[in-house]
Order: sequence, then C-alpha cells, then structure tokens
Amino acid sequence: MNHLTDPEGWDHGPGFMSNSVEFLREDATFVAEVRSPTVRRRELGALLRRLRLEKGLTVEQAADQLLFSMSKLSRMETGHGVPTRRDIRDLCDLYGVTDEAERDRMKKLAEEGKRQAWWQSYDLPYSTYVGLEAEATAISDFQSSVVPGLLQTADYARAGHEGAMPRLSPDEIERRIEAKLTRQAILTQASPPPPSFMTVLDEAVLHRMVGGPAVMGVQLERLIEAAHLPNVTIQVIPFTLGAHPGVESNFNILEMPASTPGVVFVEGLVGSIYLERPEELARYQQIFERLQNIALSPKDTIKLIAKARARSTEVKSRFG
Repeated sequence: MNHLTDPEGWDHGPGFMSNSVEFLREDATFVAEVRSPTVRRRELGALLRRLRLEKGLTVEQAADQLLFSMSKLSRMETGHGVPTRRDIRDLCDLYGVTDEAERDRMKKLAEEGKRQAWWQSYDLPYSTYVGLEAEATAISDFQSSVVPGLLQTADYARAGHEGAMPRLSPDEIERRIEAKLTRQAILTQASPPPPSFMTVLDEAVLHRMVGGPAVMGVQLERLIEAAHLPNVTIQVIPFTLGAHPGVESNFNILEMPASTPGVVFVEGLVGSIYLERPEELARYQQIFERLQNIALSPKDTIKLIAKARARSTEVKSRFG
C-alpha cells in the first residue's frame, strides 16, 4: 500500500551528523528506546492481515462481523491504528486464535504501539520514517543530489534547510537538527547492533557546494571518515557513466526484523511515498543492486571523494 506524506526535503532520511565519529559514540545513549511503537504497530498489523487472509475473509466481511468500520480495520492492518484490548479479544475470537501466549503477545504489541517515542516530542512531519528507521536492520540509500541524512554534518544540513522551501524559522531548523543528531547514533550504537548502511551517490553530490567550500570540505571529510565504519558502505556513480536507473530518483530501502515487512521510501518534491508490497520492495532492491554494480568500488569512491575535497580546499583558499 502506498502512503503519501508531506514533502520532507532536507528532513527526510536517517539524520544529521556532527563533524566527528566521537560525537556519535558519546551521544549514542540518547537512543535508548529501541522498541519503536511504529514498528510494533506494523508488526501487529501484518499479523492481523495474515490471520484474516488465513480465514478467507475480506476486510469488509471481517469488519462486518466485528462491528468495525472497514477503515478502522484497514488502519489496524497497515499500522496506522492501534486496537484496544477489547478489539484484540474480538479479533482473536474471530480469527480462531486460542493460544493464550499468542493472544498475550498481540495485546503486548498493541500496548507498545501506543507508547510515546522520543521523536514524538519534536512533532516531526516524518515521524513514521523515524519510527521505522529506529529498528531497521539494513538501510539501502540512493541519493542523486545531496548527501544522505545519516552522513550529513550539522552545517551542511543547516545550509540545506536555509535554501529549502518553504523556509523554516531558525528555531525550527535547530529543533530539526537536534532531533536528527539524536537519530544519527544508530550508526554506532552498541546494542542492538547498528544497521548495515549502504549508500550509492551520484557524483553530483560531491560537487554541489552546499554551504560554500568550507562547509563542503568538512562534509566531504565526514564522508571519508564514515566510509571506515564497519557497517557503512559508500559508493559513487561517476559522471562518465552517463544515464543510470536512479538518475531521476531518491529512495531508501528499510529492511526490518523478520516479523515486520520491509518498506521503500521514495522522496519527491510534492510528497513522499512508502511502498510496502513485496513486488515493489523486490523491484527497488533490484534497482539498488544494479546501482551498486555500476558504481565505483568503495575504495575508488574514497579516492574520488578525496579529490573533490581537495578542490573544495583549493576554492576556499583562492576565494576565502
């Protein structure tokens, strides 16, 4: 199912980075809550849908027997609504779930799905993404024009906000950066193990002077530092390759724990879409694998980034 969200621009994706790996490790304790209510709702929703299908019921038929509206049941199954304990009881009775341990597990998922997560206090327009990212086991990211959020320095991110539309207030920009500095800790967290983060960038990302040569130079250095993290892989598609499957797109593939379906986040100017069908996930995984295959190797990518950093340093020295 596709869900259209508000455009997020510089706010989408994994988060803003500081200028050092040490900052990430020091602040990793900020992300203490790993059982994301967003993921709990999706896990429960997927289970409810599977149980309904196993009984051979349509949404309309099940909702009619439960005395629910179809929209209420649909929201439960897509993780956008949380059933009450009474709802769980009635759902289990209808679907023939008699095992008390399984019924208790479903009640626990519903309870955890109602909890407040740390990011909700920031009232972020992309809170669904944050909730999914919090428990992703692997993130595959393609960017055609900007550095992925998880690898951005704060100054690079701030410059992006200042050039975006609609323009946010200075206070709101700082709030968004603070929230994402918290999110960035997932790359170096000790427990649970950090997700695998693989990103493929178009070479244009290295040459767009976001924030000017000084800011860009530090950002490129940050990419080189991040490339040495054991769970991070960075590759660049050079200009010389010409057209490629992702030239007009930006997307993230979030792989979740086994009990929760994966999701593709596709970013656009007028909105962003979550793609959840297995065939959609498989299609984007195939595209990402193709982009990885045609991109420079991680080793050659670091060399290219170093050259771009040297050019930024030269521009800074010439023009101040």
